Amino acid sequence: MALRVTNTLTGQKEVFKPLIPDLVRMYVCGPTPYDHTHIGHARAYTIFDLIRRYLELKGYRVFHVMNITDIDDKIIRRAKELNVPWEEVPKKYTEEFLDIITKLNIKMPHVMPKVTEHIEEIIEFIKGLIEKGYAYESHGSIYFNVDAFEDYGKLSKRKHREEWRQEEEVLKEKRKPYDFALWKKAKPGEPWWNSPWGSGRPGWHIECSVMSSKYLGEQFDIHGGGQDLIFPHHENEIAQSEAYFGVKPWVKYWIHVGYLTIKGEKMSKSLGNIIPVYEVFKKYKPEVLRLYLLSSYYRSPMDFTWEGLEQAEILYERLVILTENVKKILREENVSHRVGYDVRAIAKELSSIRKGFYESLDDDFNMAKAMPYVHRFVSFANKVLEYKPIFPVALLIMEFIKEMNVVLGVLDKHLVPTTDVEKKLNQVIDAIVKIRHKFRMEKDYKTSDWIRSELAKVGVKLFDTKDKTTWIIEY
Repeated sequence: MALRVTNTLTGQKEVFKPLIPDLVRMYVCGPTPYDHTHIGHARAYTIFDLIRRYLELKGYRVFHVMNITDIDDKIIRRAKELNVPWEEVPKKYTEEFLDIITKLNIKMPHVMPKVTEHIEEIIEFIKGLIEKGYAYESHGSIYFNVDAFEDYGKLSKRKHREEWRQEEEVLKEKRKPYDFALWKKAKPGEPWWNSPWGSGRPGWHIECSVMSSKYLGEQFDIHGGGQDLIFPHHENEIAQSEAYFGVKPWVKYWIHVGYLTIKGEKMSKSLGNIIPVYEVFKKYKPEVLRLYLLSSYYRSPMDFTWEGLEQAEILYERLVILTENVKKILREENVSHRVGYDVRAIAKELSSIRKGFYESLDDDFNMAKAMPYVHRFVSFANKVLEYKPIFPVALLIMEFIKEMNVVLGVLDKHLVPTTDVEKKLNQVIDAIVKIRHKFRMEKDYKTSDWIRSELAKVGVKLFDTKDKTTWIIEY
C-alpha cells in the first residue's frame, strides 16, 4: 500500500511522492521560547517525529529542519515581565525545550536555525520582495502587499478580504488591514538591527521563508506545524516565498496537527489550564507521555486526560515486560532445543499484525488505527511466551518489537545490546525473585514484601501473577 498524506493545501489525501525520489525535505515550525514547553507543543513535535521515523522506516532519507524563533514580541514582553535582558528568555526556555524533546526521544532536527543568526539573509529576502513589487516601506517598517499576490488565502481557504485582517495594532501604517509586517521599526528599549530602512527587527513570518529555503531549497516536500499556524503564519509564508521565488507550489505537502484541549477547551493563560510538560514528568515517565500523544490521529483534536495517561502507562509497562521476557528467552541456554509448536501459524499471525500496523500508518500516519494492532501484538506474543517458544519464534517476536519501536520510540532503553556484566546481573535478579517467590508460596508476605521494597529501591520493579513473578529494570 502506498503512503497517503492529507495535504492542507489541497484538502485531499494524496499519494506521497517527494520532489526528489527517496529524499524527503521537511521543515517544521519550531518554538518561540518565551515560556515553559506545554503538552500542546509536545504533541506537535512528537507527531512530526512519528512522521520522520515512519518515512525513514519506509526507506526515505529525511532532511529535517526546525527553526527557533529567538526574537519575537512575546519574548520582549516576557523579558520586561521578568526584568531580565531579552536574550536570557530564549536561552532559558530553549534549553528547557531541548531537554524535553530529548526526554521524549524526539530525534533532533539536522538543522535548528535561529532568527538572530539569519538577520542578513532576512534583509536580503525583504529587499528582493520590494524589488519585485510585493512589499513597501511605511514609517520605517516594511509590509507585504497582499493585493499583489493573487493566490492569497489558498491554504486557509479564506476567500474574503475581511477574513484576512491581521496586525491591527499598526493599521494606520498599512495600505490595507490585511497587509503584514516583514520588518518592524525599532521601538525604544527593544532589540534592533541595522537595515537599509533604519534600525528594526524581523516580522514573525519572514523568518521561516528565509531559513527553510536556505537549508532546503526553493521548493521542498513537507512543511508542518500546529493547526493554529495555518492562518496567518503559514498563509503568509506561502505568499512571501512564492512571490520571491516565482514557484508554485512552494511546498508540496502541508501537514497540520490538531489542537490539544483540556475538557474540550483550548489551553490558555486566561483559563489557567496550561499544563507544562515538566509537570507531567513528575507523575509519568517521558515514554508514557510519548505513547499517549501518539495514540490519537494527529489531525483530530485530542482532549488531554490523566486517565488517558494511566492507560498509556499500562500499555507501556506491558510492552516493557514483553520485551524483557523475550530477551530472557533469547539469553537462555539450549532454548533452540525446546519442543515447539506450529511456527507457521505464529508467523502468519505476526505477519497479519504487521500488515495491519503498516497499512494504518500508510493511511496518513494514522496511529489511532495502528494502536489496536500494538495491543493485539502484545496479547498474542504474551500468549505465545506462556508456552516457552523455541528460539526462532522468540526471535520473530523480538524483530517485530524492534521494528514497531522504530515508530513508537518508547523501548530504546530496553533494546540495547546486553553485556556480560548485565547477563550476570539478570541472573542474580532471577535468583532473588525465585527466593522471594518461595516466601510467597509459604505465605511469608512480610519477607516477600521486604524483598520487593529493596529491589524497588534499586530500580527493579516486580509484577506478581498467581503462578509466577516477572520483573523489569526501570531506567
